[in-house]
Amino acid sequence: MASAKPTSASHGALRRELGVFGATMLGLGSILGAGVFVTIGIGAGVAGPAVIGAIGVAAILALCNALSSAQLAAAHPVSGGTYEYATRLIHPAVGFSAGWMFLLAKSASGATAALGMAGYLLHAFGIDASRALVPTALAGVGALTVVVLLGIRRSSLTNTIIVSITLVVLGAFVVAGIPAMLREGAANLTPFIDPEPPGRAPMVALLHASALMFVAYTGYGRIATLGEEVHDPRRTIPRAIILTLIVSVVIYVAVGAVAVGAIGARALASATDLAAAPLEVAARAFGVPGLAPVVALGAVTA
Repeated sequence: MASAKPTSASHGALRRELGVFGATMLGLGSILGAGVFVTIGIGAGVAGPAVIGAIGVAAILALCNALSSAQLAAAHPVSGGTYEYATRLIHPAVGFSAGWMFLLAKSASGATAALGMAGYLLHAFGIDASRALVPTALAGVGALTVVVLLGIRRSSLTNTIIVSITLVVLGAFVVAGIPAMLREGAANLTPFIDPEPPGRAPMVALLHASALMFVAYTGYGRIATLGEEVHDPRRTIPRAIILTLIVSVVIYVAVGAVAVGAIGARALASATDLAAAPLEVAARAFGVPGLAPVVALGAVTA
């Protein structure tokens, strides 16, 4: 009897489970989190209404980086992302450094996302965040770690559900906030660039906010690490990266314009500092019954 043919799993290969839709949803799941629900508020405190412009500047920078990542991922469709590219094309030492920088950056962004989730959750239930914020954030990290360990198919399904909830909530936020933005926007959006931002020149403040928002976009790099988990990676990864970035830019600009226009940059920044829940505070100001808890739910899932 002929011996059984070894399976991919026996060689430790990852399963190719995802198409363009699944990869795009994973990219959106990596981007539409703390960036849209927390970082916009931080950026508003730095640059005032010009945070909307900072979102656009960051999008241009992210597009350049995303197109490079898409080309590299198409040329080297393997897991590892930046680590793999730098190791193959430059030097193993550079790849090693790039891998650690990626891990450190994702640890920082993951911590921001976890704290944002905890802030919205505790604020929604009226619980003092001063003592419970970090334990709640750690519990969230532990729960999602378990989901990831279940494999790419289950984690992708979970992510798709989460992202779908987030997109619906953000859409509801924008639609509900348009009347308030039209009513208050003239006052809240002028001057668009604060001539005297606290402790810095106007352009420095704009660039500072752009750097913050650029970090919020970088979840598309998650797609580049799916080289061994998507069908036809040379075609799927570039398309998913570009599609993810386009959708993210539209959402960030819409949410930022509505939030700042409706309640003002200072109020948005203050809500971020006090409760880590700026969009929920903004939603309460819209005067739409039931919207604030819905936004809180979307923030928690994101």
